[in-house]
Amino acid sequence: MPRAVFDSAEYDRRIARTKERMAERGLDALFVSDPANMNYLTGYDGWSFYVHQGVVVTRDRDEPVWVGRDMDANGARATTTLSEESIRPYSDDHVQSPHDLHPMDFVAAVLEDLGVDDARVGLEMDAYYFTAKSYTRLQKNLAEASFEDTTLLVNRVRIKKSDAELDYMREAARISENAMQAGLDVIEAGVPEYEAAEAIYSVLIEGTDDYGGDYPSIVPLMPSGDHTGTPHLTWTDREFEDGDPVIIELSGCRHRYHSPLARTTFVGDPPEELSRRADIVVEGMEAALDAVAPGVTCEAVEKAWRDTIAQYGIEKKDRIGYSMGLGYPPDWGEHTASLRPGDETVLEENMTFHTIPGLWFDDFGVELSETFVVTSDGAEPLADFPRRLFTT
Repeated sequence: MPRAVFDSAEYDRRIARTKERMAERGLDALFVSDPANMNYLTGYDGWSFYVHQGVVVTRDRDEPVWVGRDMDANGARATTTLSEESIRPYSDDHVQSPHDLHPMDFVAAVLEDLGVDDARVGLEMDAYYFTAKSYTRLQKNLAEASFEDTTLLVNRVRIKKSDAELDYMREAARISENAMQAGLDVIEAGVPEYEAAEAIYSVLIEGTDDYGGDYPSIVPLMPSGDHTGTPHLTWTDREFEDGDPVIIELSGCRHRYHSPLARTTFVGDPPEELSRRADIVVEGMEAALDAVAPGVTCEAVEKAWRDTIAQYGIEKKDRIGYSMGLGYPPDWGEHTASLRPGDETVLEENMTFHTIPGLWFDDFGVELSETFVVTSDGAEPLADFPRRLFTT
């Protein structure tokens, strides 16, 4: 029996909204290759995205069709409620084939069988796992089809969360809190960075007393010392030293739903300048959160942060947040709305964002982040964790 993460009505609503977007674009079919979007529409969950796979949605068919490697078909049976007719596996000789076979040859045959081989078909052209060769093979096999770039079509459907999705994100937040505390507890002079990473990872999987955790889409990020001005470094076997700033960015994950959290700590007594910058980041974060409300634009939220730090002579040109939630490696972001100048996306209830207004300089950085949901009353941060510079 398939394991149920959501009830069938939840998936029915998602598919209906996706078909509405397809109708607006004049599309007859949609081929979804982003594993997060595959999960969103069908529940499919497997570490199989290193080979070509996808989900086909057509306007006149109630059920989507899963297409993947033959050995992963039982994964589709285990994690979705799709009928056998809607599970279409390709043989293993299509994988890294010495015979000039490609999985998109099989996808093309599925589209032909569904009667959309000469129709308008949407493709996620900028998805991580859809390659240039995938596109050229589809073109070669379906010369009469018209292909459209629909990279963010399903992503934009995902931007507003259901109550059930928010429940999983709140559960992920509890895991994030526990993992952050575990990392902070371990970090001190003489401890190798990998021991802090081990403590964090252990809790990310262990979860809470009530439920376990899943693997996150991004590994814990943990730049330290001179490298805290570079936000996307991981850990090494270097030992922490007195005078090291350390950034921890992580996320608990529950049924593929994330709730990222970032904090900065210092080994020893922090210098006055670092403490001052940390206070500015906290003040700016709180100003941004206070600006959140339905009807407000993404750029207005960012402006609240920018105006706050400008009082201290600081300018930051990067975005300070993005919509997120359901995800697979290498990213938990939805790639749609961003908290940045020029993004006029209007906030609506049940949108979720990771806001991460860090300040990174050549010699050090300070990072603080919160995941929040837009409610009728404003921003609801999902984690309950002190907003301050930590010390060991």
